[in-house]
Amino acid sequence: MIADVLSETEARMDRAVEAAKEDFSTVRTGRANPQMFQKILVEYYGTPTPLAQLASLTNVEARTIVISPYDKSALKAIEDAIRNTPNLGANPTNDGNIVRVTMPELTEERRKEYVKLARSKGEDAKVHVRGIRRKAKDDLDALKSEIGEDELVRAEKELDALTRAHVDAIDEALKRKEAELLEV
Repeated sequence: MIADVLSETEARMDRAVEAAKEDFSTVRTGRANPQMFQKILVEYYGTPTPLAQLASLTNVEARTIVISPYDKSALKAIEDAIRNTPNLGANPTNDGNIVRVTMPELTEERRKEYVKLARSKGEDAKVHVRGIRRKAKDDLDALKSEIGEDELVRAEKELDALTRAHVDAIDEALKRKEAELLEV
């Protein structure tokens, strides 16, 4: 029973760390990265659709992404969705066949804003991991009548070690992202 609670908790925490890393990849750095466009939703025939399902994204230069839609009628919608995405700072151009997005150079001030955004995403991820820990603690407390006090204390120590390891993994990913953002 304890092992089930701990293994489920570890799996959920692993997913939370992966989600945090994915979130960090959407924060813009000095170079263009197709990952930055993964969470953009395009209004396609009245339905918000992820950009990756509507077009192929190609990184042609360090700061340029070419978006080739599968359906040319979606060009204008893709261009509008990119232009209206906050924190991207991109100005797309549409030549009738593709959308070309050239990312502007990052100023020091903009880099610091992105670091703040990354830290905010990191803190959200850590809060999520702590929420998973809280639920697992409640599940362990519910088992208190079936298991001994010593087993419960041991399980809580394992839970704390799991939580610490996952929070450290988020901090490490955040540190790498900050270094990448501040690199000129």
